Amino acid sequence: MQDGIDRLQLFFAELSTRQGVLARQALGQPAPGDEVLAMRLVDDMRAETGMDGSISGAVVATVWRAHELLDLGCKGDHAGTVRVMGWVLGLQSKPGAFSEGCSPPRHAHRACEHFISGFFSPAPPMHRFAPVMFPNGKVFRAEPAARFAISCLALRAALRGRMEKRPGVEQHLLSLFQLQEQWDDWSGYFAPDMIVAGIHTLAFAAEAHQEILPRLAGAVAGNQSEDGTWANADLFHTLEALLAIGTRDAQATVRRAVPALFARQRIDGSFGSTAQQERALIALRSLIWAGKEM
Repeated sequence: MQDGIDRLQLFFAELSTRQGVLARQALGQPAPGDEVLAMRLVDDMRAETGMDGSISGAVVATVWRAHELLDLGCKGDHAGTVRVMGWVLGLQSKPGAFSEGCSPPRHAHRACEHFISGFFSPAPPMHRFAPVMFPNGKVFRAEPAARFAISCLALRAALRGRMEKRPGVEQHLLSLFQLQEQWDDWSGYFAPDMIVAGIHTLAFAAEAHQEILPRLAGAVAGNQSEDGTWANADLFHTLEALLAIGTRDAQATVRRAVPALFARQRIDGSFGSTAQQERALIALRSLIWAGKEM
């Protein structure tokens, strides 16, 4: 365990990035200039943000920008966060959301507009959004899955920004609570990576719904393979959701995934070139948490 953490410590030691700042925080070893660096990173992010609150109209980059600002200490009422989230929240009023449209299979699984609403739309219905890579390196290739996952990423930003009382946000959250009743079966209607995206988001609503955490953790643990991975679900995408759940059962599931992380770790501490720093940060947090007593 410690060897993997040590390699990651060296990997992040000199990085002047958001991931570098967060990794050193996780290690309990912030660099002397990290506080100033974080402020500079926030200033740079705000400068890159357009007057409309977006990053050149790019949906994933803009939604992720809200998370980046929140990670660096900008609260929901911070001017930069407010501007970005204003643009993101506007996606709820646009056509093309996952919840739109109905077919016999969608209706049977209560995944259509007759049962769910409040989802964010990344693009008009006639425009293809997938394939799309998320910041953690997970690529969503199926159109419904991509639209569902980006909506979950946007909802997570709204929840982290303390916007849970907004009607559209409340409705989206209620829809996920309804859908999660089907998420124990990872070979059913919902693809595993869609389920993980939804579970990750519901974990941020647990402050008012603590009773759901064991169910979320159990759904992930119950589908883990003997080697610690998940069939048809990205390892880092899934570990990120478990970190958000934060329960003892989730921690035990992360521990079982440690050998899979070690099998993928390179000499420099990273896990390949795809989303290199973000995946390394997820792995670092996972390894640190796996080694702690709860």
